[in-house]
Amino acid sequence: MNRFDQLESALRLACPGLEVRRNEPMSRHTSFRIGGPVAVMALPKGEAQLLAALQVARELDITPVPLGNGSNLLCSDGLIDCFVIRLLDGLDELTLLPEGRIRCGAGVLLARLAAFAQKHALTGLEFVSGIPGTLGGGAVMNAGAYGGELKDVLVETRCVTLDGEMQTFRGKEQGFGYRRSAFAGGDKIVLSGLLQLAPGDGTAIKARMDELNQRRRSKQPLEYPSAGSTFKRPVGGFAAALIQQCGLKGLTVGGAQVSEKHSGFIINKGGATCADVLALAQQVHDIVQAETGISLELEIKRLG
Repeated sequence: MNRFDQLESALRLACPGLEVRRNEPMSRHTSFRIGGPVAVMALPKGEAQLLAALQVARELDITPVPLGNGSNLLCSDGLIDCFVIRLLDGLDELTLLPEGRIRCGAGVLLARLAAFAQKHALTGLEFVSGIPGTLGGGAVMNAGAYGGELKDVLVETRCVTLDGEMQTFRGKEQGFGYRRSAFAGGDKIVLSGLLQLAPGDGTAIKARMDELNQRRRSKQPLEYPSAGSTFKRPVGGFAAALIQQCGLKGLTVGGAQVSEKHSGFIINKGGATCADVLALAQQVHDIVQAETGISLELEIKRLG
């Protein structure tokens, strides 16, 4: 019995009712629609099941990998020897609190959170309505768009360390910066966040959300699987502008292509593999560096 057989057995014994899958294709769980099977995946339906799964992993000395909506993730093509804990829909608390605050579970999609805020005439989250990630993933990456960032509204974040210690970060303790936070080191799993919003007009909030989503649809290749922006924004410029300047729109490797609609995206045109995406990203990096002197850094996270 290998360690993942042991893990599966221990999870089923320690966590009755916990959904556990073996050799689960990651292509089903990423917006890129790319990825081979992961050895074990657990899908907890609440914090109690999550904490129990973490304890089992600790006892077997297996490091778990948290997964939200998989919207910023590129997974290897072959078997991925790891334990994934899928949080999407599992940590789904969404509670309206007094004075414009919302308590939101880490597994709640940002679009659902924005719609909830709009329903209660609270402004400040319009910019996340088209971001395909979850609150947990958004907190880790300090998700942002159209001039807004989660750091502007996320005032408190609850986490659990892989050692099982519960932690709460408030204000500046959250360590927010461009695509980074105090939770980005891989040793913590976000459980929930407390957001502080401002009262507004529900109709105006909805109109702003619709406007931003229309802009997103018109400019981004949402009709194809992707992981959003492929590269981080370099100092003093924009990755998409540099890539377009180098004439790389439409550049293709296998099933992966630099989008002709938005050069900041590498898209899966059909049947793209992880190897295709990485080879294409490397070509883009090398050409942009040779022609501009700027070294682009991947924004997409890797697994496997």
